[in-house]
Order: sequence, then structure tokens, then C-alpha cells
Amino acid sequence: MNGVSSGWTRRVLVVEDQAALRLLVCDMLTQRGWETAGAADAAEATALFAEFDPDALLTDIDLGSRPSGGELAAMLTQLAPHLGVVFLSSYPRAAAGAKAMGVDRAVFVSKQDLGSPDDLVAALERALSTHPVPEGSAPAPADALDGLTRHQLDVLSMIARGWSNEQIATSSGATVRAVERSISRIFDRLGVTGDAAVSPRVAAATLYLAAFGPSRSSRPGGSSHSDDPNDPNTSSAS
Repeated sequence: MNGVSSGWTRRVLVVEDQAALRLLVCDMLTQRGWETAGAADAAEATALFAEFDPDALLTDIDLGSRPSGGELAAMLTQLAPHLGVVFLSSYPRAAAGAKAMGVDRAVFVSKQDLGSPDDLVAALERALSTHPVPEGSAPAPADALDGLTRHQLDVLSMIARGWSNEQIATSSGATVRAVERSISRIFDRLGVTGDAAVSPRVAAATLYLAAFGPSRSSRPGGSSHSDDPNDPNTSSAS
């Protein structure tokens, strides 16, 4: 595994049966700030997956053996719906189908059309991006929260209480890194990250409170919550 260790570095699992190309792609992405792990086939990628905990999967479609890259992506996105997927393949784009290999929001990049490492980074960014808030007037608070999952709403309710990432991790039984990743996706989904003058945490909490009222007394689903994650009466987010 390669990459810088300071701060939260995004991780990409690179699956390519050609060793030279796999090493080249890993090196290019590492130099652009990504942490990488390489695998030669789906079996090796699956073995690495839980330990490495990637944000994105970059895989060839034809790995020289089964499961294929498409089958691997379908399996891993079932385990981790947040996973961004990029197919880097010599297959023609049409062969991957309108929805690349049947995987939601997957991005297809032809090896022949790859002009520079920046093209690969841009494809990963597209795969990791959530649906942006449409331009125009700001959505009503309830509408803005419609796209969040139950788990994301639970995390947002804790943000609205002013909890730190460490407190949220303790309450939900997750790692701090997993909480950071979840919060980043919540902010992207709510469209609160575009203005450097506005704290995304404050903006997201404001949307939540406008929709549900003070979260000190309740959260979605009606369960009561203390402001202290160490309170034995505090229920965990799941």
C-alpha cells in the first residue's frame, strides 16, 4: 500500500491483471495524493478490501479470470454502497452498457482514450461525487434532507447537537475515519461545501434543525437522545 499518511487521504483499490500497468496507475495516483493498494484479480482484491477500506475501486473489466471486474464491482458495492467505481478498460464504451456494467454511478474510461493522469483523477472524482443540488433557489430543508439515508440522518442529528466526530464514532460504534467519510458525503449531498465563508457543519445542522426542530429532544424516528454519547440512555446510530 502506498500514499501519504497525514490527514484524511482518500483510498483507491486498483485491480489490473497487467502488473506493469497496475504499478504505473498506483504510482500516478499516489503522486496525486491518493493512498493506493493494488490487486491482480478479484480474489486478491476481495481479500484486501476489508483491511484497506477503500473509497473507490478502479478496475479493468477483463481480469483474465472470473470474477470479472464488473462482477467484482457489483459485489463490493453491495458490501459498501458508498464505493465509487471506475472501469479502466480496453473494452469499447458501448460494450459496458448504458449503465457501466450495471453498476450505479460507475464511470467508464477507455485505456485508449486516457490522455493523462489527470483524466484518471477526474474520473475518480466523478465516481465519488454525489448528486449536486440543482442551481437556483435553495431547497426547503425537508427537501434537502430527502436524499439522505437513515444512517446519514442519524449522523446529521448528532452534528446538530454539536457532537465532535470522535463522539459520533463512539455513539455509532464506527471508526473516526468512517465518520469523517460519512460526514463528507452528507455535506456533498446537501450542497453545503461550495462557500468557503460558510461552515458546512453549521449549514448542515441548520438544515436539520429547520426540518426537525431542536435535536436535543428527538431525532428522526422519534427516539430521545441525550447530548452525551457516554450517557447509558443514549441510543447509537446504525
